[in-house]
Amino acid sequence: MMSSMNIEQARFNMIEQQIRPWDVLDPRVLNAMTQTPREFFVPETYQQLAFADISIPLANGQEMLPPKVQGRVAQSLLLDENDTVLEVGTGNGYLTALLAKLADKVESVDIYEEFTKLAASKLQQLGIHNVILETGDAANGWKQEKRYDAIVLTGSVPVLKPYWQEQLKIGGRLFVIVGESPIMQARVVTRLSDKEWATDYVFETDVPALVNAPQPSRFVL
Repeated sequence: MMSSMNIEQARFNMIEQQIRPWDVLDPRVLNAMTQTPREFFVPETYQQLAFADISIPLANGQEMLPPKVQGRVAQSLLLDENDTVLEVGTGNGYLTALLAKLADKVESVDIYEEFTKLAASKLQQLGIHNVILETGDAANGWKQEKRYDAIVLTGSVPVLKPYWQEQLKIGGRLFVIVGESPIMQARVVTRLSDKEWATDYVFETDVPALVNAPQPSRFVL
């Protein structure tokens, strides 16, 4: 286990050598990443890699995204302290914690109860109380009668179905990674009006798909 001094140095290096060079420059996001103990969320087996520029394996075949990707996600959502966020795919809860520090309220759902329970424990220990955690399959939508200021899908989807962008409030932002391995595009979809959305293409990546994510139609001759 690293000493507390080494941990703080590793966290500093992560910010300066990975996060900033990836154009994550929003002071609120940088502060949240500095103040949220990433190592606290990493499985014990991978503690030495807590600040490394890699995806870290989690239970159930899932992954913790690299720090720079999580930083870009948080920055891309343009959150303020009045926003309500829906996170689909709680995972180990680190991104959930970042979002909770940037927004008013976070609703986070995961298909695996193991993740939901673990995240609840971690967040409580850190004194983060503005998160509602639920267990369920949200790959095909979640509480579709509700509207959110921001929505983030932490796993990729081969195709983007319209229900996610329709759950945004006017001015709301959706972060989503669309495509199939090895090339996927991270996008931010902003709702401009009842019938209009704008899409920004942020970066290319390759991350595991959401469990039960909708599949594209396959034409068979």
